[in-house]
Amino acid sequence: MRGVGGMPETPTLELPRAVVPRRPRPATAKEAQPAVPGRKDRRLYAIDGLRLLAALMVAVHHYAGTYRVNQPGNAIWDRPTSDIMPTVFRFAAYGWIGVEIFFVISGFVICMSCWGRTPRQFFVSRVIRLYPAYWFAIVLTTGFLVALPGVWERQQMRKILLNFTMLQSGAGMPNVDGVYWTLWSELRFYLLFLVVVATGLTYRKVVTFCCVWGVAAMLAPASGFRLLVLVANPDGAWYFIAGLALYLMHRFGQDLLLWGILGMAWLMGQLELGSRIDEVERVSSWRGSVLIFSGFLLIMVAIATGLTDRVRGKWLVTAGALTYPFYLIHYAAGTTLINRLRDTLDARLLVLTLIAGFLALSWLIHRFVERPVAGMLKRGLDKSFARQRNATDMA
Repeated sequence: MRGVGGMPETPTLELPRAVVPRRPRPATAKEAQPAVPGRKDRRLYAIDGLRLLAALMVAVHHYAGTYRVNQPGNAIWDRPTSDIMPTVFRFAAYGWIGVEIFFVISGFVICMSCWGRTPRQFFVSRVIRLYPAYWFAIVLTTGFLVALPGVWERQQMRKILLNFTMLQSGAGMPNVDGVYWTLWSELRFYLLFLVVVATGLTYRKVVTFCCVWGVAAMLAPASGFRLLVLVANPDGAWYFIAGLALYLMHRFGQDLLLWGILGMAWLMGQLELGSRIDEVERVSSWRGSVLIFSGFLLIMVAIATGLTDRVRGKWLVTAGALTYPFYLIHYAAGTTLINRLRDTLDARLLVLTLIAGFLALSWLIHRFVERPVAGMLKRGLDKSFARQRNATDMA
């Protein structure tokens, strides 16, 4: 080979180039900051207790504080509950706020339990958590409605069977039990959050998700676009967003941005509380509702910032485990039993007896239905996903 000027090119020994690793993108200040020491993996017992308290509030509301049970000649008590037990009614009228607290807790707990998980793990965890008790509740409630008619209309078999999917609200079909409407809000939240889980959860991504979802939820009602309303879930979005912001506070510490998101969630939440009072509840005041919701939100702030870390107790773990089955079974079955037993006991004692009975039944459901069925589902789903991976590798 000729070099410059036609002279032979002197061969050279070419040394291997040093591989210079690509400089990674600098992490943002928050992403570079480690999680608050000792917090991210610690069980939050106070949330278990708060979850049960919210469920009890909802149950007392359904039994003694709804607009329906306060009407003359209602099918449950026959007389207004404000006449039967006026003091209980005044408190029970605000028990519906427990649902909003559920949504805040759900945003917090889902973000906490999904951190570092894959979409497959997220999917499996939600299936085994939601469906076993739900399937049993459908069977139990349907049995009550068949055996004790007169309070609630029994659904057609095809609609009952559709309820087993948990997608009946999306199909425009009625729920076997009216409380199932909240599950539809939960499912839509899970579907949206799955997108973030698939990309890997970070502080920045969760904050971005909160902001984008919040904007969509604000624009959806005025857009006239039904699909956007369906996906954005404007009635529940801000409660879930509040929970997500609170978990980021718990994991990374407080900052102005997270307080801003939480403040925005409170402002939008108080508006939704007023709308629900006008359209559905009609027996509680806006001021009282906002005060109670704000109090619960402050408790969640205390949990997120570690002020309740000393709250401990195995009974709280059990209390948290009972909440979901209790919520699923208490309403239609409980109000049906009130209709049959209202003349046999003092009204307040009847409400307490029903709550105690359904809590005991919830423990049985958790022990003998949820846990074994969840275990079988997990093993089956894990095996199915493993087979799918193997089939993909062999293709």
